[in-house]
Amino acid sequence: MGIKINMVYLFQAMAKARRLAGIPKNASTRPQASAWYREQALAATNASGSRIKESVNSSQTLNRINDNHIGKMYFFMYDPKHKATLPYYDTFPLIFPIELYKDGFLGINLHYLPPMARARLMDALYETVNNKRYDATTKLKINYQILKGASQYSAFKPCIKRYLFSFMRSNFIRINPEVWDYALQLPVANFQKQSQETVWLESMLKF
Repeated sequence: MGIKINMVYLFQAMAKARRLAGIPKNASTRPQASAWYREQALAATNASGSRIKESVNSSQTLNRINDNHIGKMYFFMYDPKHKATLPYYDTFPLIFPIELYKDGFLGINLHYLPPMARARLMDALYETVNNKRYDATTKLKINYQILKGASQYSAFKPCIKRYLFSFMRSNFIRINPEVWDYALQLPVANFQKQSQETVWLESMLKF
């Protein structure tokens, strides 16, 4: 299974997403930003079978996660077990795992929110990071009970999803913390059965 992304559309959608999220054009202009956009788009475009190469650091591509990976950001390809009965689903989730189980994990898939709400939730989540270095050691310090108990995280409700390892269709692609903001707004969600606008509307109604 592949994900086809038109490069011109990707950059246009990215610019629109940033405007909707209220992100200034000159915000976070790290030198690696443009290169990372291109690399990530190409990695997704070339994705096939059971593997996606990590675009930021190939040594961080994982076929399994453990407790050390909780609170870090990942892309991966997924084919839900109960897709026949689901009203819609995303086959290319962008997630922060928050709880680990023997057969899978619970995670926040940020694609279920429109850009503005996504950015606001991420702002709140940034308050939980374990350090401000934004390197390989940086992660969110969250779990389901923390999210459920704090009003500033209310937007997480439509994003919480249960994933099974046996239904993954790629390795995990770890996203380095210094480019979380960019990954957050990449228009690479791949919703099935409904348009992303319909998904976003229903998500907003939930909180």
